[in-house]
Amino acid sequence: MAKKIILSCLFLLAVVSANSQNWHQNFEKAKKEASEKNKKIILVFQGSDWCAPCIKLDKEIWSTDVFKAYAKKHYVMLKADFPRKKKNRLTAEQQQMNNMLMEKYNNKGYFPYVVVLDKNGTFLGSTGYKKISPKEYIKLLDSF
Repeated sequence: MAKKIILSCLFLLAVVSANSQNWHQNFEKAKKEASEKNKKIILVFQGSDWCAPCIKLDKEIWSTDVFKAYAKKHYVMLKADFPRKKKNRLTAEQQQMNNMLMEKYNNKGYFPYVVVLDKNGTFLGSTGYKKISPKEYIKLLDSF
C-alpha cells in the first residue's frame, strides 16, 4: 500500500514538473541561459498579490499548457515581482535586483509590463495584459 502511494506521488510530481514554468528571478542567470540556448528573454514585471491584470495574465497566458510548452523551447522566463503583502515580502537582495530591473526596463512603473529582450538583455519590445488567446500572445511576443 505504502509503495503504491509513493509511486503515485512520484508520478504526480513528474507530471507537475514537466508542465511547470521555469521562472528565473536572477537577470544574470537568465542572460546566461539565453546565451547558451540562443533564446529571447521574457521579463515580466508584476504585482503578484495586488495587481488584478497581473493575476489575469498569469492565469490566462503564463499558466496555460500552450504557453508553457512554447516557452520551454523558445524563451527564458524572468520574473520581477513587486508584492505588497507582508507575508509575500521578498528578500532584500531580490528586492534590490528587481528594483534595478525596474530602473532599466520599466522606469514608468507599469504593471503588468512584459519586456522582450534578446539574449544579451537588449530591449526588443514590450506589451502588457491583453485579452487574447495564448497563441495570439505568443505571436505578439515573437513579433518583437
